[in-house]
Formats: sequence, C-alpha cells, structure tokens
Amino acid sequence: MEKLIITTRDHISLAAHIFEPEQSNSKLLLINSATGVKQQVYFSFANYFSEKGFTVITYDYQGIGLSKPKHMKGFDASMRIWGSVDYKALTDYIKIKFPEYKKYCLGHSVGALILGMNKDSDLFKEFIFVGTQNAFVGNLKLRTKVEAYLGFGIAQPLTTGLLGYFPAHWFGLGESLPKNCAYDWRTLILNRKSTNRLLEKIDDYSKNLTQKVFVIRAEDDIWLTEKGVKSLLNDTYPNLRPTYRLVETSESSKKEIGHVNFFRSYNKNLWDIILNELTD
Repeated sequence: MEKLIITTRDHISLAAHIFEPEQSNSKLLLINSATGVKQQVYFSFANYFSEKGFTVITYDYQGIGLSKPKHMKGFDASMRIWGSVDYKALTDYIKIKFPEYKKYCLGHSVGALILGMNKDSDLFKEFIFVGTQNAFVGNLKLRTKVEAYLGFGIAQPLTTGLLGYFPAHWFGLGESLPKNCAYDWRTLILNRKSTNRLLEKIDDYSKNLTQKVFVIRAEDDIWLTEKGVKSLLNDTYPNLRPTYRLVETSESSKKEIGHVNFFRSYNKNLWDIILNELTD
C-alpha cells in the first residue's frame, strides 16, 4: 500500500492509497466510497483484491477522512463536487498511469450515484454497485421513512444551519460532512427525483453509460429497498446492463451485513462474490 496525493482541478489535495499486487493481472479497481465513510474501511477489501492480482485505489472525497480541512465550517464541497471534481481527478490519474489496464469501478452507496457526473466513467469495463439506490423517502420502508423525515427534514438542516457543517457522527451516520454535501444528501432523500435532481444541477453523463453493472444488495440493509435499487437502474442509469445479487444474512459469518459491513474483514468470505464477477 502506498499513499498518494491527487490534486483536483481546483487545487484541493485528495488523500488516496494504491494497492499494488506482486503479480499483476493488468486489472484496476477504483473504489468510490459511501457518504461519510473513510477509505480505511475499504483497506482490507482492497488488500484482498491486490493479493488476487488487481491494482486497487481508494481515496477520500473533499471533507472526508484524510481529505478533511482543518475547519469544516464554510468549506465548499458538495456531492456534486465529489463526482465532477474529486472522482474526475482520480479518473484523470488512472488514464495517465494505467492506460492499458482493464478498469473497473466499485461504487458504494453515493459512490455509484456520482458516476453520472463524470464523462470519464466510460473508462470502466464494468461497474460494481454495493448498497446503492435512489434514496427518495418514498422508496423506503415505514420505520426508515419516519426516521428519514425526522432526520433529514428537521435535525439535519437545523444542526447544519447552526454549525456550518453537518455533524453526522451525532446521528450514527459516519464522518461529519461539509454543509453542501449535507444539503445534497437531503435532496437525495426528500426530493422525488433523488439522484436525478442532483444531476439536473450539473453536466449529466448518466445516460451515456452502457456497461455491465453487478448490483449487490444486503438483506439486512434497512436503508435500502428493491424499489429504490430498481429506480436507480431504471430512471438514472437506464442504459447500464444490470445483474442483481441479494446477499442474505445467513451468508455472513456474523449474520450481519447492513449498509457498510460488507467491507468488514469478518465478511471476507463475501468478497468472492465480486472477485468471481470480475474474473469471469
């Protein structure tokens, strides 16, 4: 594992790590993180794939983890910037450094939603979606729907307005977020158009994508529904060619997967689900 600093077009430094295999299979896997999830969560997964011959890159978006500024208040980042600037900086790097490799991109949660914000998403031979959907509250189950209305309708805008950033960790939602990331997240939840509403505010390349996509959903992910997943593939990425895989809790050694824990080392046995897809 080697640390990299990737500089965006607006001169922001992003912390990244590259996992190089001892014997390369000339395949590269880029991991786009979930909202508020540090890249370290994916290190064991990345190392596993490097042991199988893949070159793997992880990184933190602006405002997250090792790419966090000293002061979050007033820091100008958004999910749209994550897609059009940060993710674009990574694909620029990959184009230069790995021109001949077969390239794959894993989008975890928001990491899949930002693909349509970067014209260079066409670099990738195939996508892996994990725990992602159009997160509109109307697609959620009743209990989660109530939590979403209370959290994103009241608590999130209130705390973000007071502090100038969203203290997501107060609510068990990962890393604190820059205010515009929080407001974009609120849009994903409360606006009926969800991801498409964010894409309306930016150059939209989502309909250009025609690759295969392997879509993984955990049985115990309370924030995800089949309706939301199908909405993303039908309404946002209608030209991708999906295959779906429901991962049951019985397949987990701890009987626990949820929204993030697919990538925990105790679920290492599940990683072959992706490895087998990328080695066919």
